[in-house]
Amino acid sequence: MAKRAAVPAGPLGDDFSFVSPVAKYMLFFFNLLFWMISMVMVAVGLYARLLKHAEAAMACLAVDPAILLIVVGVLTFLITFCGCVGSLRENICLLQVFSVCLTIIFLLQLAAGVLGFVFSDEARGKVSEIINGAIVHYRDDLDLQNLIDFGQKEFSCCGGVSYKDWSQNMYFNCTATNPSRERCSVPFSCCLHDADQAVINTMCGHGMQARGYLEASAFIHTNGCIDKLVNWTHSNLFLLGGIALGLALPQVVGIVLARLLINQIRDQIKLQLYNQQHRADPWS
Repeated sequence: MAKRAAVPAGPLGDDFSFVSPVAKYMLFFFNLLFWMISMVMVAVGLYARLLKHAEAAMACLAVDPAILLIVVGVLTFLITFCGCVGSLRENICLLQVFSVCLTIIFLLQLAAGVLGFVFSDEARGKVSEIINGAIVHYRDDLDLQNLIDFGQKEFSCCGGVSYKDWSQNMYFNCTATNPSRERCSVPFSCCLHDADQAVINTMCGHGMQARGYLEASAFIHTNGCIDKLVNWTHSNLFLLGGIALGLALPQVVGIVLARLLINQIRDQIKLQLYNQQHRADPWS
């Protein structure tokens, strides 16, 4: 039996294309959506950053949610820009950059998840370091302050390991030389609140660090947020797995579409070269 020819017997029509419009425009609109989301993230981050005082901006860059939002937004903007223009213009170079960047991000997320699970003690130590750093800069950054208050309310906790961790903050420090009016206090988000309480007493945590655990537990949450966070993580593994899958799935779809489109564009280039060759030499 004769073998099937590896190339067409003659040049195909000029209107034939290996590039699928479905794959091309699906990848384009996929990137366009995340491109617009990235612009919103950058705008919100810049707006939040510009509202802050210059002193606060220099004090806690490492823990500023606005800076994190801007960085993530800019990276997303650049990557999705390559995907948008690359798919629309059928540019292999831009599609390669888009595909490689998504692959690296996906592998980094996968590695972070595996390392966090394998080295759980080291991950716990890193979380503790981040929380302690956030406590130190609690009054320096309004966004950070709101984030900590939200976490302490949601997890019914106070401080990192215990409520006395708030002594690390210069305003809540419990030393006798501290002139602050909030000396030995904790934020109001540590306090126990009644469901029927209409007005929140923001001074409810005043002087609580000077009290023992048993005495203070009648007014505030004395357990730290690290243990609460670890327990919540163990209790919501399926939810966290679903979130991780939801983040990974668009990346995988983007990588697959980009690789598919790259191969189709390469086939189209080969076809164009083949057609040109046969038009120039019809006897070959």
